[in-house]
Amino acid sequence: MLTEVDGGYDQGYRVVENFWGTAPASLVAAFLRTQNPAGFRVLDVGAGEGKNSAAFTSAGACVDALECSAAAIQNGRKLFPGEPINWIQADAMEHAYPSCSYDIIICYGLIHCLPTEAAARDLILRLQNSLKRAGTIFVVAFNNGSHDLSAHPGFKPLLLSHDWFIQQFGGWRIDVASDSILFETHPHNKIPHHHSLTRLSAVKP
Repeated sequence: MLTEVDGGYDQGYRVVENFWGTAPASLVAAFLRTQNPAGFRVLDVGAGEGKNSAAFTSAGACVDALECSAAAIQNGRKLFPGEPINWIQADAMEHAYPSCSYDIIICYGLIHCLPTEAAARDLILRLQNSLKRAGTIFVVAFNNGSHDLSAHPGFKPLLLSHDWFIQQFGGWRIDVASDSILFETHPHNKIPHHHSLTRLSAVKP
């Protein structure tokens, strides 16, 4: 089960109304530079304030944005008032995902908030099942490389290997699979820190 304080992000949403910014994340931005998603059905799991959801709705897609934090959703409604995002406040582990329903699934910053490897594997399997054939999934999560967690007091993330993520997509076409370090400073506490991230984009066979 997820909680709204996992990673300390909910505190940030309550203090800063634009915690993650409004520009889409790198994998989403790269996809939209070359693809037209008009008419696509998109699921954004762990949507935060909706920057990735808004990028797809503004390009003509129909987006379900699943997020457990009421504060994040409140911020998102203010940040993107003109975008027809279908906000769903729910725990990602308890949500019922429809089978073979989405053209695109986005899962940014969520897997490392789960309690166990088994939970991570289960969620990925359910998201894979919810994706249509030839659909694309984006997964971005902390891996077991170097981390400075000083900006996340009390948070113990689930740290799986980069190879573990790759192994979950055996038989899929993997377009992006990077393992890199992200340096960032969150706006609510101003603490510089870093995370090792797996960024993955895969197409369902």
